Amino acid sequence: METKLSSRMIKTPIGGRVAVKNCRNTRHYGRLLGPVILLLVSSSVKDEVRAAPAGGAVSVSSTSPTVGSQHLSAKGGAALRAIVEDSRLLGLCPPEFADYRIEVEQFYAATGNSLAWVKGSRPTQQAVALIERFQAAENKGLRPEDYDGQGSDERIASLEQIDPDATELKLINFDVALTVSAMRYVSDLHNERVNPRLFHFGLDIEKKKYDLSEFLRQRLVSASDVKAALETIEPPFAAYHRTLQALQKYLALARQTPGALLVAPRRIVRPDETYSDVSTLAQLLRSLGDLSPGPDVPVFENIYQGALVDAVKHFQRRHGLEPDGCLDPHTLKELNTPLSRRVAQLQLTLERWRWLPHEFEQPPLVVNIPEFRLRAGAISTGVVVGRAYRHKTPVFASEMKQVIFRPYWNVPLSIQRAELVPSIEKNRFYLAQKGYEILNAREHIVGAGVVTDEILRQLRSGKLSIRQKPGSNNALGLIKFSFPNPYNVYLHATPMTSLFSRARRDFSHGCVRVEDPVTLAAWVLRDKPEWTRDRIKAAMNGNNTIVVDLDKLIPVLILYGTAVVLEDGEVHFFDDIYGHDAALEQALAKCGS
Repeated sequence: METKLSSRMIKTPIGGRVAVKNCRNTRHYGRLLGPVILLLVSSSVKDEVRAAPAGGAVSVSSTSPTVGSQHLSAKGGAALRAIVEDSRLLGLCPPEFADYRIEVEQFYAATGNSLAWVKGSRPTQQAVALIERFQAAENKGLRPEDYDGQGSDERIASLEQIDPDATELKLINFDVALTVSAMRYVSDLHNERVNPRLFHFGLDIEKKKYDLSEFLRQRLVSASDVKAALETIEPPFAAYHRTLQALQKYLALARQTPGALLVAPRRIVRPDETYSDVSTLAQLLRSLGDLSPGPDVPVFENIYQGALVDAVKHFQRRHGLEPDGCLDPHTLKELNTPLSRRVAQLQLTLERWRWLPHEFEQPPLVVNIPEFRLRAGAISTGVVVGRAYRHKTPVFASEMKQVIFRPYWNVPLSIQRAELVPSIEKNRFYLAQKGYEILNAREHIVGAGVVTDEILRQLRSGKLSIRQKPGSNNALGLIKFSFPNPYNVYLHATPMTSLFSRARRDFSHGCVRVEDPVTLAAWVLRDKPEWTRDRIKAAMNGNNTIVVDLDKLIPVLILYGTAVVLEDGEVHFFDDIYGHDAALEQALAKCGS
């Protein structure tokens, strides 16, 4: 997929602090663009405009224009340049578009200060196609009102009522408004609406940005298929496109499914017990696809049983719950979650997909924090992530460089002070019993037995550090997957394997514990045929620490998404354990307030 269209790149001004890009109030944008669209469309193409069968979209039959097809008078050219130079257009709310001024200026300079979206005082076919895309922005997880995508039905219905005379200034206002809207739409669709650095995430979107002016000129103004041209800038990932399809499904469900809540029982309802709202439960699960379509579920005496129990278990698996079939408070909470909330989760996931690079030199390894799952190629394995309170696993991107068998664990100073020092105070032999060593600044061992008062003092101050020797009891287990990052986070095995049996698995200090480290190691070392599964196991259970450098770096993405669409189209939802969904929603809301 092509992502670099020019050497001139768009930069979001940060200035020491990360700004939220494209935050703008567009509630009254229709005051400018709506009436002008009516005026332009009605001026000379009454016989060529027809309503599409769905959604009120319009299509125009006309030939593709050349760039700058609507030439301006000297006065009109001056007015256009003044608007662009001022980066302000009355009717926009806010009227400023300073964040796009350079791109808009370049766009019109390349057209000889002519209009690009009108021809013969009417909108070009490409202009109308763009408006259709704006109207359908909801299908991409965006908001139509951000691009004046609402009110199309009224515009079409009023075509015959509009004065056909269009002044040059109105044409200019329409053209500039459409240019700015198109740039906003392209930028939002390709990159993001909110910069991830606002949340201190280690994701760099700057490398993905490109010349909007050139993209509009080369790919949209004369496009034979505007929709297809825009699709080329979307994330190319299959999971992104599955999420788009799931969004359509849940948008429809949110409009169609009754909002009646299930009755909350006084106690947990187990299989074969009575539940007063069996009929409503069956209806909901059937609409969501957890209960297969077919004959009605027997509701004799409101007994909760059979296929309905299986459907609840399926629902529980899709929502990160223990699939025990019991109607407990957690299950009822998820069942009663409004479908509009599920729509929002899918929209947030689409926004996060747009934060990622569109190309990788190697298949990436991806950890999804709220799902507690790692995926790499065909591998899918459970993980334990950082505790929601104080030890959150960070969101970032890096590249794996090494696999370390039988690693040492260098205890972070925060853990040394908060956890190990108090244990030493109670038991001066604690470190020796747990297999720890004490190191000085040169990483020389200065103690591994009883801890003296002087050593304890230096441990408190941080002058001395602690590391755990390799072995089956080492906190990192018998293998570590290393990739540089400022958070001192990595993937590793663990001796605490019992935690993987739990549905919710946020128990670590921030690193990611892997349930099946042998299979992951075999995948990571797949380009080194000498590293068979048997050799991997032998190295893990040997006597020496072995460091294997990778010939090709492997992209590592530690991400956060509360909605995941599997290859078979099944949609899974998860709790917002770190509150990142709430923070992103708040930031997105500011963009339209």
